[in-house]
Amino acid sequence: MKGKVIALLSFLLIGLVIAGCSNSESSEKDQDKDVLVIGIDDAFAPMGFRDENNEIVGFDIDMARAAAEIMGKEVKFQPIDWSTKENELMSGRIDLIWNGYTITEERKKKVLFTKPYLENAQVIVTLKDSDITELDDLKGKTVGLQAQSSALDALNANPIREEVGEITEFANNVLALNDLKTGRIDAVVIDEVVIDYYMTKEEDTYKVLDEALAPEQYGVGVKKGNEKLLEELQAALDQMNEDGTSAEISIKWFGVDKVLK
Repeated sequence: MKGKVIALLSFLLIGLVIAGCSNSESSEKDQDKDVLVIGIDDAFAPMGFRDENNEIVGFDIDMARAAAEIMGKEVKFQPIDWSTKENELMSGRIDLIWNGYTITEERKKKVLFTKPYLENAQVIVTLKDSDITELDDLKGKTVGLQAQSSALDALNANPIREEVGEITEFANNVLALNDLKTGRIDAVVIDEVVIDYYMTKEEDTYKVLDEALAPEQYGVGVKKGNEKLLEELQAALDQMNEDGTSAEISIKWFGVDKVLK
């Protein structure tokens, strides 16, 4: 019996060693891949979205391509369900979350972040002829926002949350804005950079309340354990700031250099 127990323990120990080696090799492969798979919400203009030719374009798309070129890697943009972004990253199906990804303390527990590269805020948008002019006017109203986004965090953190009549969550901001235009909801909590982009195309449709819910910053999310990839990416971003590449991309999409240095 004793011999059998020793044999069983030896078998288990060997299994653990093999598993450990396998995990280590997998981690190294993750950090040395030639192709970076980047998870995006492909309806998040102007950060990453599909144009009239169904091509994925945007500020973050151009930034990612430029960074990957410096790193000597190819890049693949993978549209994902934004509500499962951290799961996609931790599972290894994507290497980076890079599409207007807000840095929060809760997310820092799950992923590694680059230094912030862009400032943003969560704002309230309504139709231009709406009688909603300030946060208090949201009492009893139906408010829409993107599911599992920092918009929801910002609304929950504000006292007006207790006065809102109903919160409707959408898969993306485009669907939320469509429901706003058709009158199914009264207002939308949305990223300032996003609504600024849409207002350049439909300036007579929307208005943004003066009171913002929360300032925030965007960063790129990297899987925990991939410190080497994080360092390489940050070095590329730093180089882009120094040589003017990031400023050029920002001016292309925003008209001004908004990139944090």
